[in-house]
Amino acid sequence: MLDPSLAWLCLMLFVDGATLSIATTPLLLHYGHRHPPLIVATLGGLSSALGNALQLIVLRWALSSSQPWMTRLAPSRERVDDALRRHPSASFLALLVARATPLPDAPLKIVAAAVDYPIALYTLAVLLGSLPYYFALAWLGRAIRFPVWLLAGAVGVVLLAMMIDRLRRRKEAA
Repeated sequence: MLDPSLAWLCLMLFVDGATLSIATTPLLLHYGHRHPPLIVATLGGLSSALGNALQLIVLRWALSSSQPWMTRLAPSRERVDDALRRHPSASFLALLVARATPLPDAPLKIVAAAVDYPIALYTLAVLLGSLPYYFALAWLGRAIRFPVWLLAGAVGVVLLAMMIDRLRRRKEAA
């Protein structure tokens, strides 16, 4: 039987992976002290990878439906196809490495959606990349108990920074 708090963690990581992916680090740090890091990394990585797969499916739809708001995000099809022809394995490795770090992987997700990157391969790259990163965060959360207010504040700061950046870009475009 799956512990309820572990089930909640998996659900939250799935939703986080399917949306903005801004709560992953605080969630893993918080739940790291409740469960063994290997279990958190494995089940959390799988949940997050499945959420990311759902997000890729939605991005594919948005890019293929010729939504005007998506044209500014989409890379040139010729440039992406050329890069994938020259470096076919680089895309998998790039996705894997990007997921193994706290760096944003949104640009790679958009490229993967634009070139119809295989969902299963994308999910595998995200899963394999997340395992060491999630393990390290769960282990750190087990070693150091971070207060919930600090973790929630970190998410708030990220959201605030995203809003400021969006407003700045909108102002520059006007």
